[in-house]
Amino acid sequence: MARILVVDDDSTFCLMLKTFLTKHGHKVTEAFSFEEAYKAIQANLFDVVLTDFRLPEKSGMEVLAEAKRKNKNTIVVVMTGYGDIRMAVKAIKQGAHDYVTKPVNPDEILATIQNALGVAGNQTAQTDTDGYTYIEGKSKHSKEVARYISIVAPTNLSVIIQGDSGTGKEFVARQIHRESKRSGKPFVAIDCGALPRELAASEFFGHIKGSFTGAIADKVGQFEVANGGTLFLDEIGNLPYDVQVNLLRAIQERKIKRIGSSKEIPVDVRIIVATNEDLLEMVNRGSFREDLYHRLNEFTIRVAPLAERKDDLMVYAQWFLNQANRELSKNVTDFSPQTIEALHRYSWPGNLRELKNVIRRAVLLEQATTLNIESLPPELVSGDAITKEPANGADSLKNIKEKAEQELIISTLEKVKYNKTRAAKLLNIDRKTLYNKLKHYGIDLE
Repeated sequence: MARILVVDDDSTFCLMLKTFLTKHGHKVTEAFSFEEAYKAIQANLFDVVLTDFRLPEKSGMEVLAEAKRKNKNTIVVVMTGYGDIRMAVKAIKQGAHDYVTKPVNPDEILATIQNALGVAGNQTAQTDTDGYTYIEGKSKHSKEVARYISIVAPTNLSVIIQGDSGTGKEFVARQIHRESKRSGKPFVAIDCGALPRELAASEFFGHIKGSFTGAIADKVGQFEVANGGTLFLDEIGNLPYDVQVNLLRAIQERKIKRIGSSKEIPVDVRIIVATNEDLLEMVNRGSFREDLYHRLNEFTIRVAPLAERKDDLMVYAQWFLNQANRELSKNVTDFSPQTIEALHRYSWPGNLRELKNVIRRAVLLEQATTLNIESLPPELVSGDAITKEPANGADSLKNIKEKAEQELIISTLEKVKYNKTRAAKLLNIDRKTLYNKLKHYGIDLE
């Protein structure tokens, strides 16, 4: 979701464009004069300003100047008649991203904005956020998460982000960094679940050449890389117990030592962690240090699964649709009613990650400009089939799917010698989901 300001003295056109862009998942503010635009720019931070070149008091050039003065990264698109194109080109030279000619085609406006946001994402990737765009949903839960972000971001509090796999925990972490006073400094993410035990300390704190076998050169640790900024530790529950001790010491003392060195290096790093496990339960089991838990748990944000916030579904679906169009050079503009119904009916165990993959695949297959239900994967549309008794004792589609899933789970568990954590990773689900499926299929590992 982008925050967009539309400036045009034609109130009917302005409100029409606001309705159209809002329908496509953006948050839109309208202004009918330069004065209103000026007040809006001073009071808000906009990702995109869409302004008419000719306004009653002043031109769009003044709107451009004020928008860039408030935030140099704001994307400004100028709307102009054919007779003013030379002035529009001049506006581009002074910082406008693009111009569109009147009469304006809403789809052209949308494409221009999406392309502009794509460019902005690439520019961001060169600094600290890797093009991650935080999309605020419409549900009560999403608005609460956005409110928590705005409350905690300006502070230096450590934050635990709790949520199932694929719910967008890293996006929340990056948005906290983006809205913080550290936004001009690095955001460094470490996946603790993929971190080899023997290399974890080196990854965090660095090492000097020759400090252990394989240390063929000095290495700067991620604490030093993130100095002044934010260190994001994903799946913190997977961090080895002995490394938890070193992490706690670094957080408390704000100093680190590279492996093999006696020199202390001061670091100023904000810690944000994410987990799909209950850390307090892990503390009770003795697999997570209680002192580290309390040091990290200065503020907690829970990100609900998509199944609990269906009001957000089409906001994200539209965003992923636009993203897939850009990536795949397609032009699928909307969803059929049957597709929308199927999307709402599905439980989305893989959450936003699964939704993104489903939409991308469907856009790739779709030949029309509307995304039709035939382009969705079978598991989303099987409920539309007419229920009949299976002929000759044959399995129903649901039974076949469940049988295949059960066999996949069993074969994966056998492959990893019944290590549930590794099995869940290979199956691309969290451990809680795996436990639920084991219970559902009556798979007893004891």
